[in-house]
Amino acid sequence: MRLYETAFLIAPNLPEEEIEKLIEEMAGVVSKKKGKMDNIDKWGKRRLAYPVNKFTEAYYVFFHYQGEPEVPAELERRFKQMEQVLRYMTLKKDQKENVRKKKKDKPKKEEPPAREKPAEIIPGTETPAPVEKTSEEE
Repeated sequence: MRLYETAFLIAPNLPEEEIEKLIEEMAGVVSKKKGKMDNIDKWGKRRLAYPVNKFTEAYYVFFHYQGEPEVPAELERRFKQMEQVLRYMTLKKDQKENVRKKKKDKPKKEEPPAREKPAEIIPGTETPAPVEKTSEEE
């Protein structure tokens, strides 16, 4: 089985009962197609980046599930038939978990030696002190 994430936006003018009924119906599609629902994230009403079908807000829902390729295909087929669903998108996720790897301790780069001041005047004399040449200057 493969891991999928399906996000869809529901029109904000629907009552809460109908939104819940729609979400349960779509979650039922996953189980009917022999998929396994891992998580349902309901973000609620959020502002859209741009108007979609004259709506500036939408109810955001995310499904995280496992299944065969028929599961997201059936979900998308049903989304196309519903006027209440404004947008939808399905992503195929990697099997490995999203865990950040610790960076290996890289040896620190050696800092170049500090350059010496060009010439220092010795107090009491007006002549500059001799300056040692660094290996870079030679």
